[in-house]
Amino acid sequence: MSIPAAAAEAFTEDERRVLRPYFTNLDRHVFALTNLPETVKGALFARYSRSAKSLRRLFLDEFAGNLAGIQAEASSVGVERAEKLYAKVFSDYGDDSVAQLGGAHIACEYASNILTKILEWGRLMAYLEQSTRYVPYTDKLHGRWRYHLPAEVQGALRDRYVTVMDAAFETYASLIDGMQKHFAARYPRSPQDSEGVHRAAIRAKALDTLRGMLPAATQSNVGIYGTGQAYEALLLRMRAHPLDEVRLCGDLMLGELRKLVPAFLTRVDQPERGGRWSEYLAATRDAIGKVAGALLAGVEPEARAEVTLTDFDPDGEIKIVAAALYAATDLPDDQLQAIARGLTAVERASVLQAYAGERGNRRHRPGRAFERTFYRFDVLTDYGAFRDLQRHRLLTLEWQPLSTRHGYTEPDALREAGALDGWTKVMDASADLYEALRSAGLDAAAPYAVAMAYRVRFYMEMNAREAMHLIELRTAPQGHPAYRRVCQQMHHLIADRAGHTAVAAAMRFVDHSEVELERLKAERELERKRHEP
Repeated sequence: MSIPAAAAEAFTEDERRVLRPYFTNLDRHVFALTNLPETVKGALFARYSRSAKSLRRLFLDEFAGNLAGIQAEASSVGVERAEKLYAKVFSDYGDDSVAQLGGAHIACEYASNILTKILEWGRLMAYLEQSTRYVPYTDKLHGRWRYHLPAEVQGALRDRYVTVMDAAFETYASLIDGMQKHFAARYPRSPQDSEGVHRAAIRAKALDTLRGMLPAATQSNVGIYGTGQAYEALLLRMRAHPLDEVRLCGDLMLGELRKLVPAFLTRVDQPERGGRWSEYLAATRDAIGKVAGALLAGVEPEARAEVTLTDFDPDGEIKIVAAALYAATDLPDDQLQAIARGLTAVERASVLQAYAGERGNRRHRPGRAFERTFYRFDVLTDYGAFRDLQRHRLLTLEWQPLSTRHGYTEPDALREAGALDGWTKVMDASADLYEALRSAGLDAAAPYAVAMAYRVRFYMEMNAREAMHLIELRTAPQGHPAYRRVCQQMHHLIADRAGHTAVAAAMRFVDHSEVELERLKAERELERKRHEP
């Protein structure tokens, strides 16, 4: 027997005229808010949690103002009420979570690749960044190549910086046509591809190959969507950053966000609130830098493979099996773990096979049981690949300062196309400029000079469910060879090093083409370094 739905709330005709512009319907129990400032939407929900009224009634009674006035401008409806409510909730209740209830879209253009990584740090935000695969950096803006010129670099060093940057962009632009011809000859158009599709694929390969020549100072455009709370956290970090570009961008963002969600950002630049918070972030950064410098002075990095599995739970697969069984039984968690430990490898594999099911594509991901174990990878790969992997946010990732001291990668296609000399000159000039900036005491600005082919060390720690998403997405054949190789090695390490063969087998959309050859090359390179005098 079905239960009849409660009758929809009744509104007078005057009330309906006021409500109609701001709610997608007035007669059903499910509706959306529209044409309202983000702060008002958030304040409505914050008040909603402490009121017995329906949302539309709450809007009428506390936000819409005088009903006789009917449609006030959407930009002003309830803003004064919202501002007062936020001040009370933030200050009196200390309830920061209400700042999750409204958001904003922000575009940050002409941001260096150093800045883009800082903008994309937060987990709870959405980002889109201009791609070096589809956008060739061959056009100048106002007569200049598209790179950031840091305010910290002055005098003769500034002139040298400009010279090196200009030469890198000029060399990059000059090699694009040759690389496209090389790839067009190597990968002729198949009958099923149109000229346009083939041309786009060839250009992407050429740009992928050459992107390592671009410096980290290369400018990009980033689109961001986030909640007020996420923006507050981002801006506090940016205000504490040692680079002028980052601090200036933070100030500009704060000005624009205050036009959209002002109530969420009142604390950011208050000296006793956000000011002290940013000071804390800067102080801890400086303190750990000094301690690390004192403790690790003179210690040289040991040789490592490109990807190393540095930590995992040997019982991780057993725990995933227990977690997979949990929701289908009434047994306690520790009892299920004991049972899973007693199963054979075949039985455990059958549990995970049933739990993962028949996945039609990589978007069909199994449930949260795969979050029961973790893997921590230490990675040393080129900065270009890092830029792509860094955008995965449902994990823990930290990177070391970008430098030229770990060497650079060198795509085989460069030698085949006769473009290696230009590449090498750009890499050498990048390293010389980086060291010159360091010698001038500009440690924070020195990474701007580093070409993206240079390696950076970072770690990624993630649960098995996120590992499935990352590895399957980033090993797809159309992906960049550098990050494909990294993620293919992660998959091998989960199976071979951790011994989680059933977990690795559940990752059914991992493309391993060429991985064995690449892995052998990496192992040979590591072995060669070990035997160097």
